[in-house]
Order: sequence, then structure tokens, then C-alpha cells
Amino acid sequence: MSENFTFQNLGNTPLERLIALMARLRDPQTGCPWDKEQTFKTIAPYTIEEAYEVSDAIDKNDMGELKEELGDLLLQVVFHARMGEEQGAFDFAEICDTLVRKMISRHPHVFGDAEQRDSATQTQAWAQNWESLKAQERSQKGTSSVLDGVASALPALMRAEKLQKRAARVGFDWPNADLVLAKVTEEAAEIAEAQANGEPQHRIHEEVGDLLFAVTNLARKLGVDPEHALRDTNRKFTNRFQYIEKNADQDLSDMPLDDMEALWQKAKSKDH
Repeated sequence: MSENFTFQNLGNTPLERLIALMARLRDPQTGCPWDKEQTFKTIAPYTIEEAYEVSDAIDKNDMGELKEELGDLLLQVVFHARMGEEQGAFDFAEICDTLVRKMISRHPHVFGDAEQRDSATQTQAWAQNWESLKAQERSQKGTSSVLDGVASALPALMRAEKLQKRAARVGFDWPNADLVLAKVTEEAAEIAEAQANGEPQHRIHEEVGDLLFAVTNLARKLGVDPEHALRDTNRKFTNRFQYIEKNADQDLSDMPLDDMEALWQKAKSKDH
């Protein structure tokens, strides 16, 4: 298929062409063998990966890469929509309509009958109505917990933050960051105590999880995105360690730790 044929025969608009492209790829007779054998479950990891690649492009402020990665993420939505249509469950149009209806219901201060208000008043109204609107949606779905809808497949750090934010909406929250910092210290002490007492590995596992949850809570109370903060630290560690690799005069496995630490400090000084 030539590029000219692709654009002239798949549809009149970009979205029509994209939907038709996916239908062609999934065609039982003439489609791509790999695309035809995929399922919701096998595609899910790619969907998650593409979302992270969008985030990475945003962090790099690379608009060209962001445009491409957003396209890859959109392709994932169209892929799922096509599989849903094949099963008679839903199609792309229904996905869009469901989203639009949900957003209208969640923004009565924009789409309702209320008079025009300034930005601050609208934000306050949105905040006041948000939890009640979410509660109504949960009730309609047959669920009741404020924690329902926080996907279990999220990265653990991100999910911990979302769970804490959900609980905080109904008042289950620490009053200030100082108390959370004290909790972090307490959880760290419990790890040390478990080690000193020779606790079994599953107890150490539990205490480390409690510490990570408390640190996530501290970040939230300080207005820091813990996922973003850890990504930045990962990037910083990578840069510093690669500096050690580049400047070491011997194989790292044979290099004394003190010598590696000296190079680490040099790399650290270059951060500023």
C-alpha cells in the first residue's frame, strides 16, 4: 500500500483514517498477524508504556517527541476500541460519548444553569461538588468506597499517593507535614527494631512498605509529586553513576569503594 493510497482511501478526516487503519490491521483475512492476535490483556502493558513515554517527552520539553508519543497513546485507545467493537461491547464513538457525558456531569459550574462566575468561585464550587459527584458515580456503578476506582495496576508509589488523596477528601488526613515527618521517623525506627530482633523477612517487607507509604504521604503534604521526585532522583543517580563509569581508571568491580565515592562526589559537584 502506497502512502498516497493510505491517505486517500482510509477516510476524509485524521480520526476516520486512524479508525479505518486499525480496522484494516485487525482484518481477519488481510490484517497484520501480530495485530490480529492481540487481546485487551496483551495490549494493556503497551498502553501503560506509551503513557509513560508521553510523560517522558513532557519532562524533556520535546514537542516533536510529544506529538509522536501522543499519537502512539491515541493508537492504544483506538486499538482497545476496535477490540471492543469486534466483541460488540463498545466502539470508539461510545467511548467518546461516555467521556463527554461524564465530564459534563462533573462540571456543573461550567455546563449547568448557574450564572457566570469568576475563576476562584468556579474552582471553589468544583472542589465542593467533586466528591459528591464521584460518590454519585460510584453509587450508580454499585460501589461505595471513596477508594474505588484507584487502579490497582498503577505503579505502587503513584497508587499510594492517589489513595491518600482520596482519603484526605473526606477528612482522613494528617493535619500537617511535621506529624507525617514524625511518622516517617517512627516507621524507619520500626525497620531498625525488626532487624535488631531478627524478625522474619515478611515482617521486614511489611515495615519497609509502611515506610514508603509514609514517605509518599510526606511528599504529598509538602506539595511534592513523589513519582516525579523519584524520577528526578533516578535521573540524577544515573548521571552520577555514569560519570564514575566514564572516569574510572579500572573496572568498577575491582575499584575500591572509597575511590568510587570520590568520583561520586566530583559528579555531585557538577550538579550545581
